[in-house]
Amino acid sequence: MRHFDLSPLYRSTVGFDRLFSMLDQVSGLEAANTYPPYNIERTGENDYRISVAVAGFAEADLTIETRENTLIIKGGKEASAQDAQKAEVLYQGIAARAFERRFQLADHVSVTGASLQNGLLHVDLMREIPEASKPRRIAIGAKLVEAKAA
Repeated sequence: MRHFDLSPLYRSTVGFDRLFSMLDQVSGLEAANTYPPYNIERTGENDYRISVAVAGFAEADLTIETRENTLIIKGGKEASAQDAQKAEVLYQGIAARAFERRFQLADHVSVTGASLQNGLLHVDLMREIPEASKPRRIAIGAKLVEAKAA
């Protein structure tokens, strides 16, 4: 159930179907997952960084993949019998449970790298707009002719 009606926008826009679907998903009443916490930063004009707090996870415990404009970060540990015998935990304030965090990426945004530093997983992103999609100025009275490949 949403608290606002998007139907007038559907009638007056073209090509924003995915945006409206995302708004519908966000406006749902489902509980928000807050684990693990993360930051999204803009590091340049077309550069972004997602930093996820993954204290207690090693590189081998984390997977990062992109699929259809979605960035998926998963983490999980397999408890070994040796770790269970080491010490008795009296209080556990550092959560090490399995997680899956999804981020919707805009068109032309790609992952350029990832690193794990001081308990933070940093995923670097870059927006690369193709030449055909960049704005261009068209002179009034001029005819545009497209070259056709022979």
